[in-house]
Amino acid sequence: MITSTRRVSADKPEVRIAFSLNESSELKDAEDPLPSFPDLEQRLQPVLPCRSLKESIEVYKDHCKMANEFNQVKHEIAWLEDRKKELMAELLEDEKASMEFVQLEEEYRILTEENQNLITAHSERAQQLETLRVVSQKRQGSS
Repeated sequence: MITSTRRVSADKPEVRIAFSLNESSELKDAEDPLPSFPDLEQRLQPVLPCRSLKESIEVYKDHCKMANEFNQVKHEIAWLEDRKKELMAELLEDEKASMEFVQLEEEYRILTEENQNLITAHSERAQQLETLRVVSQKRQGSS
């Protein structure tokens, strides 16, 4: 197997190219596209394995799997944080509506009480008016 490692620029990781003239699992592994983790900090990026050591390849694969899981969890956390913000906004709206409902209930209670008082006052005034009419008619009839 022939391998070559090159750094395209100082800020990019090294690129390793491997090829062989005879088919083997080693060649197949070398042709597999290397996973990319652009969201992962540089210090957490999987280090390319030493292809001649099976343990190194296994560690690399495990590291890539963990990096994928980390990325999924990171995206899920972001989604959950967004959902939390949405739910908090809904809760705030519900609390405002609840407070408004309580205020409306209190206003309704006060207006109902005032209405009852006005009905009672109207009934009393109507009865007084009727009494005054009767008294007035008796006076007119006796004069």
